[in-house]
Amino acid sequence: MVQKEEHSHRESEEKFAKAFRCSPQPFTLSTVKEDRYIAVNDAFELKTGYRREEVIGRTVDELGIWVDYAERGKLVEKILRGEPIRNVECRFRKKTGEVFIGLLSAELLELAGEMCVVANVIDITDWRRTEEALRATEKKAALYLQQTMFGVIEWNRDFRVVEWNPAAESIFGYSRSETLGHHAFELIVPPRIVPEIQRVFETAVKRTDGELSVNENIRKNGDTIICEWFNTALTGDNGAVIGIVSLVHDITERKLAEAALANVSRRLIEAQEQERTRIARELHDDIGQRLALLAIELQQLHEDPPDLSQVRSRLGELHKQTSEIANDIQTLSHELHSARLEYLGIVAAVRGFCQEFAEQQKVEIGFQSHDLPSPLSPNTSLCLFRVLQEALHNSAKHSGVRHFEVRLWGTSDEIHLTVKDSGAGFDREAAKTSQGLGLISMEERLRLVKGTLSIDSQPKRGTTIHARVPVGSGADSVRAAG
Repeated sequence: MVQKEEHSHRESEEKFAKAFRCSPQPFTLSTVKEDRYIAVNDAFELKTGYRREEVIGRTVDELGIWVDYAERGKLVEKILRGEPIRNVECRFRKKTGEVFIGLLSAELLELAGEMCVVANVIDITDWRRTEEALRATEKKAALYLQQTMFGVIEWNRDFRVVEWNPAAESIFGYSRSETLGHHAFELIVPPRIVPEIQRVFETAVKRTDGELSVNENIRKNGDTIICEWFNTALTGDNGAVIGIVSLVHDITERKLAEAALANVSRRLIEAQEQERTRIARELHDDIGQRLALLAIELQQLHEDPPDLSQVRSRLGELHKQTSEIANDIQTLSHELHSARLEYLGIVAAVRGFCQEFAEQQKVEIGFQSHDLPSPLSPNTSLCLFRVLQEALHNSAKHSGVRHFEVRLWGTSDEIHLTVKDSGAGFDREAAKTSQGLGLISMEERLRLVKGTLSIDSQPKRGTTIHARVPVGSGADSVRAAG
């Protein structure tokens, strides 16, 4: 009977020893009395970098494999009370000093009459690092969700709101709590385009590469806005589509600006065509007709010459007509391109234009200039000259008076041009929405040189048009009297 029990005991020990050696997880066997290692398996050598002969006979303290000895002391006390340890997360140190995380399991074992502790460790370092990386990624994603300028909205398969970030709150005016669980079409989609948006969402569910669309939406306060949407299908761990993620950008102001720019471009093209029509009409109806009459009179003089005294009189009249035609052609050419502006500068060009315009329109123009930088850049000079032309034409046409004041001067940081009359005045907003293109043309020209246009005008109280252009840092920086 005793021999049978001894045989059975030896078989158990052999099975334990085999399992101990062959286990893919690190195993150790240490004495309770002296806390010395008496056995380690191959997996322990592989994991820690210690060879078996470096470990056997040494104490746990001597080997220094534990990172937190206080934690180990609590676990030893628990084992000595007969309580097994199961999957307790601990930190261990390899021979290289590298720390790894393991799940420790240990319990008491009597071996050859001596109480021992058998322990094994499952390495979970990679798992923990992956978990920490995932948490960091989730934290970054949450931070991006909170701080991004784009609205981020997550919908489930039924198109109900699952997530709604602060930017979406700002765009649509609804707080997150007001939207969670609501259907997309209940809050921000105009009823008349619900079928169209339904098709957009149904397409987005099928496309993980995303789809871009521009839609009309409604804010909480009822305002209509235009938004750019990028919708992409959201998939779960098994690859199945679980909803949609939408990035939303409010492009209302951009669309309004594009429409305004298109309108300005259209009206400027119309203005160009009108100007061409005016020049063509002046050349054909006025100068052309006068040249034709002059040719007829010269032909008559040639075919039927009168006596000498009459010839002299007729030649004098024809000379006068020719001079008037030449002056009018010169005035017209100056409006198209001022040689004075190019060769003599802005002051001479403005003074000359004021004189010619006054003679042509039978009006009076007072011109003053002082403290102009010299030389002005060509772009600035041309801009101010065109603004002057447009302003004087408008004043002569609409003011109802025959006297105007033009001032051109410079300060330390700006160049100023004013055209003033004491005539009928006008309502600026009404003028901007009318068919007149003068104000738009002036504003667009000034915008190109970073200038501004201000208008002080009231019905029956006159008008002052004031153009300002920043002084350049290069050629415009030298000051000279105008």
